[in-house]
Amino acid sequence: MTRIILLFTMMAISYIAKAQDLENTLLWKVSGKNIETPSYLYGTMHVVCEVNFDEDVNKALEETTQMYLELDMDEPNFQMEMMKLMMMKDGITLKSLLSEEDQKTLNVFLKENLGYDLSLLNNLKPFFISSMFYPKILDCEMKAVDLELMEISKKQNEAIFGLELVHEQMKIFDDIDYQVQIDELMKSVKDNLKKDKAEMKELQEIYKSENISKMLEVMLSSDNKLMSDYNDVMLTNRNKNWIPIIEKAMSTPTFFAFGAGHLAGENGVINLLIKEGYTVEPVK
Repeated sequence: MTRIILLFTMMAISYIAKAQDLENTLLWKVSGKNIETPSYLYGTMHVVCEVNFDEDVNKALEETTQMYLELDMDEPNFQMEMMKLMMMKDGITLKSLLSEEDQKTLNVFLKENLGYDLSLLNNLKPFFISSMFYPKILDCEMKAVDLELMEISKKQNEAIFGLELVHEQMKIFDDIDYQVQIDELMKSVKDNLKKDKAEMKELQEIYKSENISKMLEVMLSSDNKLMSDYNDVMLTNRNKNWIPIIEKAMSTPTFFAFGAGHLAGENGVINLLIKEGYTVEPVK
């Protein structure tokens, strides 16, 4: 459950960016500068209904000798650290953020959809409760692109690394006001997830078409404040932090896989690498 919640977390923080015209592809080749052998960038959608890697992706996986995901989910003590960091700080609880009426509403919704009482989740950051509804929102047998890629890399006996540490990613949900998070959760609860389901269905179709620019437009048009008001915290700062790590890793042919939203935009990974003097080309 912890690993699945993490994948939901990565998905939510991966699709906030300034729209940019890009080729309709998830796979990008990086060459030039001091690189002897190309590396590849691949945009994921962390939880999907089906996973199919085409010939180009499989070829890129064969040509590279190590993999970088957003996080190394096989890192020792990973799940223990994540569980600790999912809790709110300073004694803040869900009940302290909610009116009595909203407490009752959320409690009923949790029991009906997850089988949990509010008191069991009282210290959890609101975003992670929102994440727990993704199986209901997807309404299909859930698969994880990142986990599928990990399995391929393991079969090839390759090392797997993370672009950031779990505490760095989880800090995002301390930097975003807990009240903003609970307000977004309650919007979904009172809407019975209808808007979430419609948006997710649209995103799934766009992801299949590999239209990254369109995906970003849809995410940017969302009325979820986590998407619209925290672009710097959730995306831009992280992209900039990743660039030196990516540059160092590319001394070895590397397959980088992260949320597709990180590819695009003025401060997206593609543009930031181009600014550093690399050639970044779509693979179609």
